[in-house]
Amino acid sequence: MARILGVQTGRVSLIPRTLDGGKLLMGYVETAKTDWFRDAAIGMAPLIVGGAAVAYIGLRQLGMAAIWEAAVTGGADAAWGILSSLLTQPDIWLWFYLAFAISSTMLPSASDRRAWVPLGLVMLILLILGLLFGAGPWLLENLAPAFNQMLLVVDVVFGITLFIHLVLFFPFMAFRILLTRLTGYHVMVRK
Repeated sequence: MARILGVQTGRVSLIPRTLDGGKLLMGYVETAKTDWFRDAAIGMAPLIVGGAAVAYIGLRQLGMAAIWEAAVTGGADAAWGILSSLLTQPDIWLWFYLAFAISSTMLPSASDRRAWVPLGLVMLILLILGLLFGAGPWLLENLAPAFNQMLLVVDVVFGITLFIHLVLFFPFMAFRILLTRLTGYHVMVRK
C-alpha cells in the first residue's frame, strides 16, 4: 500500500520477535513520514488484504457459505454432511491453517491505527456538515446501501475468523491443560 501511495519504504520483516514486556512483534514494514490520509490507508492495508484473503479461503476453499446455508435450510445433519465431504479434500488443512494464520495477524497494530483518529474526525465533520446542510436523505439513499454492504462483508470476515478460532480453542485448551499436568508448569496468558 505504501508503494501504491508513493511512500518510501525501509526495512521489512516477516519474522516474529519478542519485545520488552512480553509483547510479540509479528512483522513490520518501515515507512517514511507522510500525511495522515496515506498513513491511515497504509495502516488499513493488513486488515483489508487479510480480510479479503480470509473471506476467499472461508467461502471458496473451506465452503463455509454452503455449510451455513445447509445448517439454516436443512439443519445440523445437512451441514454435517457438507462438512464431512469437505474434510476429505486433500488440502483442506492447509487452507484452514492459512485462514487461521492470516486472521490472527491481520489486525493493525497501534502504530498502524494512529492515523485513524484524524481520518475518523474528518469523516465525522463531513457527515455533520452534510446533515446540517440537508444532505441527510441523499446520504441515506446513496451512501447507506454501500455502507451496509461494507458492514456485511466485515460481518462475513469476522464470522469466518470466529468460527476458525472457536474450532481451535478447545483442542488447544485441552493441549495446554495436558502439558500443564505433564510438566507441572502453569502457563499464564497476559492481557
